[in-house]
Amino acid sequence: MNKFVSLLLSLASGLSLAAEEWNQFRGPSGQGHAAWDNLPLKWNRKESVAWKTDLPGKAWSSPIQVGESLILTNAIELEDGRLKLEALALDLATGEREWSVFLFSYDKAPRIHKKNSHASPTPFHDGERIFVHFGNLGTACLSKDGKVFWKKRFDYSPVHGSGCSPVVHGDLLLFSADGAQNPGLYALDKKTGKVRWKAKRDSEAKRKFSFCTPLVVSHKGREQIISPASDYVFSYDLQGNQLWKSHYPGGYSVVPRPVHENGMIYVGSGYDRPTLYAVRIDGKGDVTDTHVVWKRSRSVPHNPSPVLVGFKEGTLLFMAADSGIVSCLDARTGELKWMERVAGSCSGSLLHAAGRIYLTDEGGTTFVFRADQEYDLLAENELEERTLASPIPVPGGLVLRTESAVWKISGK
Repeated sequence: MNKFVSLLLSLASGLSLAAEEWNQFRGPSGQGHAAWDNLPLKWNRKESVAWKTDLPGKAWSSPIQVGESLILTNAIELEDGRLKLEALALDLATGEREWSVFLFSYDKAPRIHKKNSHASPTPFHDGERIFVHFGNLGTACLSKDGKVFWKKRFDYSPVHGSGCSPVVHGDLLLFSADGAQNPGLYALDKKTGKVRWKAKRDSEAKRKFSFCTPLVVSHKGREQIISPASDYVFSYDLQGNQLWKSHYPGGYSVVPRPVHENGMIYVGSGYDRPTLYAVRIDGKGDVTDTHVVWKRSRSVPHNPSPVLVGFKEGTLLFMAADSGIVSCLDARTGELKWMERVAGSCSGSLLHAAGRIYLTDEGGTTFVFRADQEYDLLAENELEERTLASPIPVPGGLVLRTESAVWKISGK
């Protein structure tokens, strides 16, 4: 897909592609598209590494780019059991730490899933301020140089920790809070941190917890907040009113961020057996029986988010199951074009740039293959470090966060 088509997809999401900076989870469109074509193809621990910066602590949030800096969140557990949560900035050119600020601290780190961290949500930059989110452990708003404007805690009971990244749209800061009780979608005033509204889930799900990052889309002049949760994907307007919902039986612990194109969203149903649903977004009320265009249950991800790639002939959807099996589907019909075992176990989301798909598995190997109707593997790149975060593109390179470090890979 060329830059023009990538831009159209990002505009269709209702978010602007500003200065090509990777400003949130899955980039400016929130859907995993990079607008430049000079990303690296081949590298390893010694070759094409611009810099490597070791970081203490454990965090699976991806960095974001803010000007000449990378902004990250981090969680540090001390020997006495205390937990400290921080935001920090690295110089994009050198990897040197520019600033760091501890935002929240706890006498004892709460229990979480072994694959999670206490700093899994990715920050958001709206062009002026940086927003960081640690689930129920705290949310904060900072300047580009680390000055704290406000910080708040919202008391809810997550299961296995937190995973939803924050989303800014207009003057709202959005995040899902699908815990064990009273699940819902929060909207804060981004300037003050005060709650504007909370949309409760219109569902009787037995397992209420999920971790999905919402996606704001625009269709025929109507803006919608697409917010997958347990048992249903919901659509809300910007005042928190439910527009429609679509049911997926038994779905819970939903993680993949949905993608959107041409009036349809594509959403996974979570555990135990994930199913991918293509749903038209022009409905009202319960649209389960009227607006589900197709669904697929074979090799669907529990965790990695999919990506859409547009061509003159139509649109392809690529998705990576947690097992490393990648599928290429016709986005309009769900027809399978190809399915291949590409990687090892996967948690990170797919990245598309200049006709290539990048997929990093949990062993730290990034597989690069063509975004095409036929499978064509171009490269395997090993960093040999555990990796659950999604890679991000930066001008002239790629940034990967592993369990113990941040790496910048040089492109050509």
